[in-house]
Formats: sequence, structure tokens, C-alpha cells
Amino acid sequence: MTVPQLDSVVSDNALMEQAGLRDAAAFRLIVERHQQRPYRIAWRMLGDQTEAEDVAQDALLRLWSNAPSWQAGGSGVAAWLTRVATNLCLDRLRRRRFTSDEDVPERADEALLADAQIMVAERQATAAAAIATLPDRQRAAIILTYYEEQSNQVAADVLNLNIKAFESLLQRARTALRSMLANLKEDAHD
Repeated sequence: MTVPQLDSVVSDNALMEQAGLRDAAAFRLIVERHQQRPYRIAWRMLGDQTEAEDVAQDALLRLWSNAPSWQAGGSGVAAWLTRVATNLCLDRLRRRRFTSDEDVPERADEALLADAQIMVAERQATAAAAIATLPDRQRAAIILTYYEEQSNQVAADVLNLNIKAFESLLQRARTALRSMLANLKEDAHD
């Protein structure tokens, strides 16, 4: 495959076949199409830009390494990267638990915003802080479902759960979030 043929009509599977033959131009197009997905997942799960970049790079490197054995007709590149990025984040979160007793620091919003935008940003920060306190797999379920807009079946597959177990996990996460946010709201009124 030559570079001029690489355009938006070429399927991911065709590009992966070429990448498996070590065609760097084909893989570059795959990266351009999909690099934001693992970064977004990692940033939301880990809350750190540098770590998110590392996870995204690691996920893409693994995709390159696995390109020669890529099987067309599977769940696709986007789903594969979602699963790998989520698992890399869960691994990092587990390691954090064993290496640090400190809480994850809160990020300050440095942008100057209008009043309405400040309220929206505060709500988002409160939600993000509440999500960050969830157990790792519950956090992953919330991020995959609400931020990455994955179906329950796809998210269940990413977390290696059957659909019923995933829905139960997601329900526990929602219940915990509702409780945390209600407590925060009560504290704000006191």
C-alpha cells in the first residue's frame, strides 16, 4: 500500500494488515484516527496528563507490536485500544495503592471563566472528584459508559464481565456517586 492510497475510505482492518507488514504509513493513519481514545480514558481514570500520555503511547505501541497477528473481523481497533488503555490504567491504579498513601491531588482550574461557566466547571470538578474516589472497576464502568459512551455490552467486554455483572457494577457505582454527591450538597448548605 502506498501513501497516496491512505485516506478515510481505507478500513482499519486493511490498515492493520499493512501495519502487520510493517508499513509505517498505514500505522500512522491508524494512530491519527484512534490516538485520542486511549488518552481520554487514561486522563479521566488517572487524572494526570503525563500518565495519560504514557498510557496512550503504551497502548499504541502494543497495537504496533500486535499488528502482525491482527485478526480482521474482531471488535476493531477502537475497542481493542479501549480495552488495553483501561487495563493499563487499572494496573497503574493498583500500583499507586501500594506505593503511596497520599490522596490524588486536586487540579486547579487556571482558566478565567464567566460566572455560568464557573458553575459548570465546579459541578464537573465535583463529579470528577467523586468519580476518583470510586473503586477502580466502578470508576472504569462510569468512564466507559458516560464519558466514552460505550454500550453496556462493549464496556462489559472491556472489563471482562458478563452483562449482568457489569450492570450490577455500574449500578453500585451510580449509587455510590449519588450518595457522595448528596453528602457534598448537604455539606455545602451547612
